[in-house]
Amino acid sequence: MKKSFQQHSPANQKRVAFISHASFTGIFLVLLFFIINQNAYANIGDDLYVSSKKVTGSFTLSAAGKSAAINVSETDFPGVIRAAKDLQKDVAAVTGAQPDFSTKKPSVKEVVLIGTIGKSPVIDGLIQQKKLNVAGIKGKWETFLIQVVEKPMPGVDHALVIAGSDKRGTIFGIYDVSGQIGVSPWYYWADVPVKKQKELYVIAGRHTQGTPAVKYRGIFINDEAPAFSGWTKAKFGGVNHEMYAHMFELILRLKGNYLWPAMWGNAFNDDDPLNRKTADDYGVVMGTSHHEPMDRAQTEWKRYGKGEWNYQHNGEVLRDFWKKGIQNMGNAETIVTVGMRGDGDMPMEEGSNIKLLEQIVADQRKIIADVTGKKPEQTPQMWALYKEVQDYYDKGMRVPDDVTLLLCDDNWGNIRKLPKPGEAKRSGGYGIYYHFDYVGGPRNYKWLNTNPISKTWEQMHLANEYGANQVWIVNVGDLKPMEFPISFFLDYAWNPKKIGADQLQEYTKDWAAKQFGPQYATEIAAIISKYSKYNGRRKPELLDQNTYSLTNYHEFETVVADYNKLKDQAEQLDKKIPAAYKDAYYELVLHPVLACANLNEMYLEAAKNKYYATIHNATAANAAADKVKALFDKDQQISNYYNDTLANGKWSHMMDQTHIGYTYWQEPRINKMPSVTRLNPDSAKNTTLLPATSNGHTEKVNGTSSDKDGYIAIEAEHFSRAKNGANIGWKVIPDYGNTLSGVTPWPVTALRVKPGSNMPCLEYDVSLKDTGTVAVTTFVSPTLDFRNKDGLYYAVSIDNEQPQLVNIATKVDSREWAAAVSDNVRKLVTKHHISQPGKHVLKYWMVDPAVVVQKLVLDFGGVKPSYLGPPENWRVK
Repeated sequence: MKKSFQQHSPANQKRVAFISHASFTGIFLVLLFFIINQNAYANIGDDLYVSSKKVTGSFTLSAAGKSAAINVSETDFPGVIRAAKDLQKDVAAVTGAQPDFSTKKPSVKEVVLIGTIGKSPVIDGLIQQKKLNVAGIKGKWETFLIQVVEKPMPGVDHALVIAGSDKRGTIFGIYDVSGQIGVSPWYYWADVPVKKQKELYVIAGRHTQGTPAVKYRGIFINDEAPAFSGWTKAKFGGVNHEMYAHMFELILRLKGNYLWPAMWGNAFNDDDPLNRKTADDYGVVMGTSHHEPMDRAQTEWKRYGKGEWNYQHNGEVLRDFWKKGIQNMGNAETIVTVGMRGDGDMPMEEGSNIKLLEQIVADQRKIIADVTGKKPEQTPQMWALYKEVQDYYDKGMRVPDDVTLLLCDDNWGNIRKLPKPGEAKRSGGYGIYYHFDYVGGPRNYKWLNTNPISKTWEQMHLANEYGANQVWIVNVGDLKPMEFPISFFLDYAWNPKKIGADQLQEYTKDWAAKQFGPQYATEIAAIISKYSKYNGRRKPELLDQNTYSLTNYHEFETVVADYNKLKDQAEQLDKKIPAAYKDAYYELVLHPVLACANLNEMYLEAAKNKYYATIHNATAANAAADKVKALFDKDQQISNYYNDTLANGKWSHMMDQTHIGYTYWQEPRINKMPSVTRLNPDSAKNTTLLPATSNGHTEKVNGTSSDKDGYIAIEAEHFSRAKNGANIGWKVIPDYGNTLSGVTPWPVTALRVKPGSNMPCLEYDVSLKDTGTVAVTTFVSPTLDFRNKDGLYYAVSIDNEQPQLVNIATKVDSREWAAAVSDNVRKLVTKHHISQPGKHVLKYWMVDPAVVVQKLVLDFGGVKPSYLGPPENWRVK
């Protein structure tokens, strides 16, 4: 049976329709274009329309050393005019021929006409003359149309029109063209070079990427000391408008529109008077974090606040402080954070009550109305249900309907709460605050990317299906190490329907091709997917010499061997990558692999040292100690190269983050080498060594497996049969979780069902030689009860016994939750009685949606302790 469902995007259907009506020559040239133009920045299912070969009816953007002029009305938004100048630079960078640029009436034969409906007399004129049909974009949010128009006005023979429904619609249209001619959004932030092309043509027809599914899509710069803050100080003299200009451009090129600025000792609106103006000029919507109300940074309170951060005791001072924030905001596009947490991102003091908190929001809205002179609902507002604030909501606290409820994850990528399907719509809607980086318990994780996009996809798909799509914002820490997941997060926010679970590797390959060209895209995508998966199953900051088993299943050595194999592949590819791409390749691919392979090996050698010291093998213990020291030193050398040598020192301090030597949740002040034991060679003569690493054992027994190893370990996707229910099936999420993949009931909005009879289940045929009790350990993702009911359940049975219900949900900040998010899995045990040997069927039942199973292990007394569980010894034929 099929294990996944194909998704068909409108853009793909559009492209098929276009080709079906083309001439044979047109078909050949379009197909040739797709082969040649694979390095254009577009995504799965996007409408690709730029070619390096002339096609009948196409617009010549650049050819024979001359580029078409660019024209934008001087009455248009400053952000549109500025982005149009970026397009001028981009065409010049790609072709070597800089286009002329003008804000006056065009007077050339071929011209790129750029404008916003209602702000551009030229665009409005084309609409009035019925030369441009904007029925599909007018009045929509951030939507653009790119179209070749013949004889748009006297004196102009051909025009490429980039028209936007609003300011950012036009800006996104401009940057869409830039991406399709081969300029990566990451050209500055990851040093991705521009591929030169002598000729550029835009294929005739109407081209658009539609309207974004999520209204506000953005990033949060956070936990930015010491890396980001050190870099900005060295590069720009501080976190100022010069730096933010680069960040705003990146966000817009990625089709995002929203930013929470750096806030550790920084105050966006106070540090640099040009920060706010620059954001508005670019067209980026600003906000402040979940605990910084009324557009004022926490640092501003430290600078100007008087008395306690306590509304009961200091309300008048706080109201004046907040009033100044709204006055400073002016008319700039802003989502105003309302509500109140304790000072310094802490909970409110004990005893804070719902009535007081509701009064705080009411007073804040009155300030907004008084200062702006508009009804409060005309200013976008957001209330973040972060940590204990969600408890207030659950206990009955409410805010006006126009205020967006920003729902949050648990800081580890597991969404805590979602709207109830079918409940009344809120005019302000719901959003999601997500994390790729975090400072807090059970431990900080902020050094490198540890976010497999399969996990991000699974959780954000859940959010979208449950209607939380007004705002998506993700904490990206220092930004730099998170380039790939940032791209995915914002691309997915634009159109979640376009990227299915079975297309994630295709997305990764496409992304790699955008940065490095098609030649090595498959290999690069495989490396990115593997390193992020390896990092995701245990954050580097949580690793130590005790993480993996040294003696059971060769687990530790296998983990390190896999990472070193990946390192070898990345280094071999580095030798082939053209010189111009070396810096980008190091930043996006090679560095995280080198650094994390080295880190894992260092902890393996520390584990060996401990083991050999215990059995008094001095030679082996001391050799391992020497390796620990060498690998610890190499870690610093890798960081030094990134900081001092890479891109001629452009990223100085960006790898200053400590990551070795944690003793509790907070980061160590300096990296500290794991402690090692050195033995006197003359006093310890034991020469016993660990057994050599084996490749593991996989047994195929005609579709069933026996228990000869004392256990049967099964990857969840290797089921014998998947039984569906009424409108309920199963979805395999490739490369998900700690080992192979995840399997979840589908759709995620399905209702709870009672297991048994004809209900949905996964069946696994097993052959058992003994009777007695068998323990079944089910490895599930640490998903939270986002419905806030009585938990999230699955059930397990063997043969026709009564299914045993198991609740996977944990309470955030509990010991069970801390273990689950640290391990990236919950291992839950049920016990079953086997009355006779022979063939049996293990059944995993759906009870609730959104429970993702990774692996199942039947233990007959042979399972030994390990982090990942015993390796699979069962495969369906």
